[in-house]
Amino acid sequence: MSDSKINQFANQNYLSLESYRKTGTPVATPMWFTEHNGTLYVYSLAQAGKVKRIRNNAKVRVVPSDMRGKPKGEWVEAKAQILDERGAEQANKLLTKKYWLMKRIGDLFSKVRKRDKVVIAIEVV
Repeated sequence: MSDSKINQFANQNYLSLESYRKTGTPVATPMWFTEHNGTLYVYSLAQAGKVKRIRNNAKVRVVPSDMRGKPKGEWVEAKAQILDERGAEQANKLLTKKYWLMKRIGDLFSKVRKRDKVVIAIEVV
């Protein structure tokens, strides 16, 4: 991965993840993320539309953004993968370290409402 492509995500709190419907229509979603060893990690409810779209098509685009999804850099092509339990556990630790209290509150609400979550690894190509 090119350092210039991943460097734009340094010191950012949000990225916009663009996944694709079966029709090819792009859908962008602002998300919290963390980066480790050149891989970006995001988490989502398991039944969310973006997760379904990624299961159908791993090709995505990402850009650093504000909390509303307004781009703060250049879109880059990437490949997304839903992680297994072991990978998700490690990535969740990184996300909790970055977003500490807000992440813990979100996790608590998900647990109380019995909503499954997944972690998605994003490799910039």
